[in-house]
Amino acid sequence: MLTHHKKYNGWPLTLCSALLCSSLAQADDKGAVESLTGFNINETAPMKNLGINVGGWVSAGIAGNPDDPESRTNGPVTFNNRANEFNAHQLYGFIERAVDAEGSQWDVGFRADIAYGIDAFYTTQANFDDNLITDGSSRLYKLAFPQVYATVFAPVGNGITTKIGHFYTPHGFEVVTAPDNFFFSHAYTMQYGEPFTHTGILSSYPVNENISISAGVVSGWDSFFQEPANFLGGATYTTDDEKTSLTFTLITGDVNKNDEHNRTLYTILLSHDITDKLHYKLQHDMGIEEKSQSADPAKWYGINQYLTYDVSDKVGVGARFEWFRDEDGIRVNGNKGHYLAATVGMNYKPMSWLTLRPEVRYDHSNGNAAYNDGLSYNQVLISADAIVRF
Repeated sequence: MLTHHKKYNGWPLTLCSALLCSSLAQADDKGAVESLTGFNINETAPMKNLGINVGGWVSAGIAGNPDDPESRTNGPVTFNNRANEFNAHQLYGFIERAVDAEGSQWDVGFRADIAYGIDAFYTTQANFDDNLITDGSSRLYKLAFPQVYATVFAPVGNGITTKIGHFYTPHGFEVVTAPDNFFFSHAYTMQYGEPFTHTGILSSYPVNENISISAGVVSGWDSFFQEPANFLGGATYTTDDEKTSLTFTLITGDVNKNDEHNRTLYTILLSHDITDKLHYKLQHDMGIEEKSQSADPAKWYGINQYLTYDVSDKVGVGARFEWFRDEDGIRVNGNKGHYLAATVGMNYKPMSWLTLRPEVRYDHSNGNAAYNDGLSYNQVLISADAIVRF
């Protein structure tokens, strides 16, 4: 289902090394450009008057695999799927104008994102940016536009905020954007069980201080009007003390215009702050797809758990335990079975604009020898990446 190739030439390592050597003092919210030059384009008069913000980051890292597979791949582990190679994962930029969702006036905003690197492969949409230029002889490095949408705020009731265009899915805790994830690697559920992006309309409405709902119509999964209309929506409940939240998200609809059959996925997310520093998250997904002309009915489901602890403002430690079952082999490269993984990692922020994410991950597949080029049921990855925020 997902295959990629090519070793990177190393310019992000040079950049990161140069930035790491900087001895400039950090500020809590400064990006690298502001820290190094004292200039912040978002604080200039034209940008503030227009309400526009720009930003971005570069992330690069390596996934060390002691098995050293000949294919240079880490089996079904994607994103950081290249074994023992340093790669640029994301050269990412965005421009946005956020709407005032608490105001009493109509407001219009927008957001546009651009991504280049090996992670961009996972955000392309059929019939949209899937055929954009790649890195020469390889399909590994791609250019993608993962988000391009307008936002409209309507002062109706408590206020309706609507996205219109191409945007990331609301399913799951883990996201494509590197700075918004604790771990460098990703859970199987995020990689195989959920969509990455949608194109369509999605509205959200705060019923009260505790409950918010969303609903919209999108063109299936990762498709630019090549799949029939699907319903996308959900609800979130947050406690008064904001320490606990529960979210339910659902997408359902037909898959293919030429071979229409239903596919439904729900996601349940529980987030709880055990203490001010200790945080727990639980995620459960289940997907069902009806019989099509080319495949029998299929189910996939899993449970992910996350536990993180803020040691200090600069250091956090965490663990992730996951189980994903591709019951009928429709999601994970045609290989049915159970996939289990345990990951422990750290976030270290020596400067406000730099995050280092070392981790150790153990994978096990029950049902097929998914690792080391089909020779092993187990795999250990020792990985790390660096994120430099502009």
